[in-house]
Amino acid sequence: MRDRQVKSTVTKIGLGFILGATVVAGVASAAISEPVGLQACVDKRTQAIYLSSSGTCSSNRTLIRLGGSSIDVRSIAALVTPSVVSIKVNAAFGSGTGSGSIYKTNATSSYIITNNHVVAAAATSGTIIVELLNGDMIPATIVGRDSAYDIAVIIVEKGNLPIISIGDSSKLSVGDPVVAIGSPLGLASTVTSGIVSAFNRPVTTGSIGSESFVNAIQTDAAINPGNSGGALLDSSGRIVGVNSAIASLSSGGSSGNIGLGFAIPFNEAKRVVDELISTGKSTRPVLGVFFDTTFTGTGAKILRLSPGEGAEKAGIPAGSIIRSIDGLKIADNVGAIVRIRSYAPGSKVTVTVDLPSGGSQSFTVTLGSAPSN
Repeated sequence: MRDRQVKSTVTKIGLGFILGATVVAGVASAAISEPVGLQACVDKRTQAIYLSSSGTCSSNRTLIRLGGSSIDVRSIAALVTPSVVSIKVNAAFGSGTGSGSIYKTNATSSYIITNNHVVAAAATSGTIIVELLNGDMIPATIVGRDSAYDIAVIIVEKGNLPIISIGDSSKLSVGDPVVAIGSPLGLASTVTSGIVSAFNRPVTTGSIGSESFVNAIQTDAAINPGNSGGALLDSSGRIVGVNSAIASLSSGGSSGNIGLGFAIPFNEAKRVVDELISTGKSTRPVLGVFFDTTFTGTGAKILRLSPGEGAEKAGIPAGSIIRSIDGLKIADNVGAIVRIRSYAPGSKVTVTVDLPSGGSQSFTVTLGSAPSN
């Protein structure tokens, strides 16, 4: 499995991007978020959280602080590292390593979130091995994968594993502290910290015809090859992103962290993950347009409309140039695709365009639905 190039339409200084995977290269329970700024004890075996009024814990529990005015990386590491796993893939088309987060579990099995590019080589043949924090090596199988969002779900036949707590990526702000956990270069349970650097970074990965589109969270928390599929966490240790790609100054290589990492917002990933677990497949929203890829101006020019889809129903004429979607400026067609992909099918969005006849107009479009890749 080889690292693939990643392109960003917002980067104008010649940066190359690579995926963060190394080259060698029943009823489920859900996590419950605790209030911030509290002292708590984490059971060393089950990872269950118990509030501590005295600030002390018994010998079989670890004292942590949840939230507060500043990030407590030590507490987050103690709380979350048991829920983040290493993933090793061996297949005819390549082998590699990545990371994953334990999302749901029951008495007999557990679902793990990772990136599609981490496990894609083993989609038809090969093996996937998950390594837990205690060193246990467990075979895994693919539940479903979505190359368009670069998300996959795998399952291991081992139950009652510690699951990761779920956060709300929409509540993040630029400058908020975050923690990244994963297995860069195969080094399991590596913890780094930083801040949210930016939002809505349009990042594409993969080859023509099979691209992944990420409306990414940018962070300076150190992310390196092998971090793919690992967790980006908020100040309370809740997952807010799935680490997916890094920027590199060497456009043809897979050099390490330079402070430009990108994660799939978890609110976006969660919809896809839940669909994959429920049906093995996922959906994507449809605006109902074909873009003019030869257009070199600012914005996304509509070449033609899909009959019966949202854009046509809303009255947007072919030849229009999309300037913004729900107030976010659109630089080009990739920016438009990434922005639309950040919504769920059925969502209503405001699309502002320059009309081919002149002038500007806003349209309310109900996004359609289509099977994702």
